[in-house]
Amino acid sequence: MFPIDATVTALPELWYARCPVPTPLSLAIQLGWIDQVLLEYGGIQLKSLPEIGEDPLLTRYHESPLPNSFRHGGSVPALWARANGQATRVIGLTWTDEYQAIIAMPTSGLSQLRDLRGRRIGIPRHDVVLDHSRAAALRGCHVALATEGLSTADVELIDLPDHPVASATLDGSIIGTGAGRRGRYRYVNEIEALTRGQVDAVYVKDAHGAQTTHALGARIIANIGFHPDPYVRISNGAPRPFTVSQYLLDQHPGLVRAILTQVVLAGEWAATHHDAVITMLARESGVTEHWARVGYGGDVHRRLQLDLSALRISGLDSFKNFIDSQGFLAQNVDVPGWMDDAPLRDVLVRTRGSSMAPPQGAAGSATPPLGVVH
Repeated sequence: MFPIDATVTALPELWYARCPVPTPLSLAIQLGWIDQVLLEYGGIQLKSLPEIGEDPLLTRYHESPLPNSFRHGGSVPALWARANGQATRVIGLTWTDEYQAIIAMPTSGLSQLRDLRGRRIGIPRHDVVLDHSRAAALRGCHVALATEGLSTADVELIDLPDHPVASATLDGSIIGTGAGRRGRYRYVNEIEALTRGQVDAVYVKDAHGAQTTHALGARIIANIGFHPDPYVRISNGAPRPFTVSQYLLDQHPGLVRAILTQVVLAGEWAATHHDAVITMLARESGVTEHWARVGYGGDVHRRLQLDLSALRISGLDSFKNFIDSQGFLAQNVDVPGWMDDAPLRDVLVRTRGSSMAPPQGAAGSATPPLGVVH
C-alpha cells in the first residue's frame, strides 16, 4: 500500500462518479477492491455521485468543484467541467470501442451513406444541464458522413427535443412521466422520430443503441464503432478519462495512488476473466450479456487497461476540438496540460513485473459479487 499521509484519516468521505459503461473503475468497485483499500486507510466512507437520474448531486458534480472526488466516464462531462473551472487532472485513459451506427427504417429507401444526401438526420436535444448524448450524436454524424466525402451541409439536421412520454406502472396504469431524458429509455426521442417519419436517420451507440436497432428492425446505413481508423471511432467514450480532483491529488497522493492501483489491477484482471467481465458489464449497463457483447465487442475484457499514450491523449484532444467547435465548452481546454502521468507511472512501477495482488477478502476469483455499489 502507498504511504498514508497524516491527514488522510480526517477525510469524512470520498466521492466518485462512474457512468454505466465499461471501465476498470466499475470492475474494481463491483469486486470490492476500492472499499477494501479505504478500510486500510481508516474506513473512509465511499459515496457515489449518480450520473443517471434526477439528483441535485448531479448538478453539483457538473457545476461546482468537489475537492475529494474521482471519476471514470465519458469525456464530455469531464471536459465540460474542466472548461468551467473545475480543478481536476486526468491520471489515466481507457479506449473501449462500442457499437456506433447511423440507422434508418427499412421503408426509408436508404441503404448506404451516400443515400443520405438531402435527407433528414435527427439529433437529440435533451432538457439537461449538459447534453452529452447530443454531443456524441453530432460527432458520430460528422465523422460517418466524412467517410463518404459528405458533410452536414449535405444533409438536414433536425433537433429532437424532449416531451412528456407515457409510462406503464407495475399495476398496469399509464401515467405521464414529464419531459427530460433522465430515467427514460435513452433513445425514445430517436425512436419516435424514426417511426413517425419525422426524420430519415438517427445515430445510436453502445449496447442500448444495438438493442434499439434490433427492436426497430432498422437498417444500418453506417457502422463506425469498430472502424479500422481510430480517428473515426473517437467518441464520448473513446478515449474515456479517469479524473481526480486537484485537491485530492495534492493533499492525499498516497490515497490517489492506492485507488489507482486497484483500478489498474482490475483492468489487468479483466483481460483473463472474459465471462465474469461480461456479466459485470451487463449488470452495470442494464442490458443482457448478449447485448453487452454486441454493444462493446467480444474482446471488451482486453480493452480496459489505463494508459496515457500519445494516441489516447491526441484522441481526447481531437474530440475536445470537435465539441468546442459545436459550442459545448465555455473555454478551450489544454488537454496535454490536463494530464498528470506521475500517479500512473508510480503505480505501474509497483504493479508490473511484481507479484502485487488485489486486496485480500475482495473478489479475486472469476465470480463477481451479487451486489453492485452505486
